[in-house]
Amino acid sequence: MAREYIVLVAGPMGAGKTTAIAALSEIPVVRTEALNTDPARNAKATTTVALDYGEISLGDGDKVRLYGVPGQDRFDFMWRILEKRALGMMLLVDNTASDPLSELERYLHSFEALGARGALVVGITRRDLGRMPPLEAYHARLAQLGRVLPVFSVDARNAAQVRTMLGTLIAMVEAQAARQPTGATA
Repeated sequence: MAREYIVLVAGPMGAGKTTAIAALSEIPVVRTEALNTDPARNAKATTTVALDYGEISLGDGDKVRLYGVPGQDRFDFMWRILEKRALGMMLLVDNTASDPLSELERYLHSFEALGARGALVVGITRRDLGRMPPLEAYHARLAQLGRVLPVFSVDARNAAQVRTMLGTLIAMVEAQAARQPTGATA
């Protein structure tokens, strides 16, 4: 029987969510872009205001539905709508941000309910532009929060790197499902 995986791609504005979905999607990405009205936070011209959507077929009829959530807090109502059916999340954090470790913590807290029931992986983007903090600092912050999660250095434009993150996430979702008692529902 074919399975469907609903996966969120979350993170701050400019972390590479739309780019990562575009790198993976087999269909033209549905985008809801608008002019960026917060250039002080990020100089990019547009920003996602509702969602980005892409799809990937895994074989045997299995499908991954990727939903990119807006990075700005003023659109956080979309976070709640989109996370309801999600089985997991790829969290992207821009390493060149002024305080990327705080961004990591903020998003983990914001998606705490999904983290409690679903699988999470973390991708650190733009490490080619800013090598600090190192990946070890992300692991240390996660440890302070009592979390052990896979952390990847990822170029959101590189389909192979993003696919590795997604494959890890799907494996985690399947492992969680295998641990559930027969007849249990998520």
